[in-house]
Amino acid sequence: MPDGSFQVDDLPLAGLKVVRRTVRGDHRGFLSRFYCGEELGRIGFDRAIVQINHTLTQRRGSIRGMHFQRPPHAEDKFVSVLRGEIFDVAVDLRTNSPTFGHWHGEHLSAGNRASLFIPRGFAHGFQTLTDDCELIYLHTHAYTPSAEGGVSPFDPAIGIRWPLPVSDMSDRDQNHPPLSADFESLTV
Repeated sequence: MPDGSFQVDDLPLAGLKVVRRTVRGDHRGFLSRFYCGEELGRIGFDRAIVQINHTLTQRRGSIRGMHFQRPPHAEDKFVSVLRGEIFDVAVDLRTNSPTFGHWHGEHLSAGNRASLFIPRGFAHGFQTLTDDCELIYLHTHAYTPSAEGGVSPFDPAIGIRWPLPVSDMSDRDQNHPPLSADFESLTV
């Protein structure tokens, strides 16, 4: 499969990108390139993938997030949906960013074959729009419990507009703090 396996669009928050996989098919089905280090390296996804996670979220309306890792364990993420549909959200937490505290959401689904590239310095979360959503995440840093952080998905200062009423959340995610004046932004 030659270059051009992806259509990449810049999003309103610098560095955040939606990546759509090109599909080549015939009567047997299709082929799409899921990852190419050379092509995706050109958009900033240029660090080695060190961890791949696969999740299942069973209930429509569930929220997971808003998670991040502090430096030096900050990670780039590449989030894709294998089954179902989600509203995927990134919040800019980068030091001195003109869009600090701003969020952006994208609909990702198995059908649209879109992925979200989330660079270091962003919090990430999503809401399921269908039952039984399966996601795969490519990470450039291994999960490090001592570096994990989160912000409230309901922080009015951020103002994320979730598309559905919330049906389920973990206790941990419900108790993430809002951004505050003493929040230590992420220098990446």
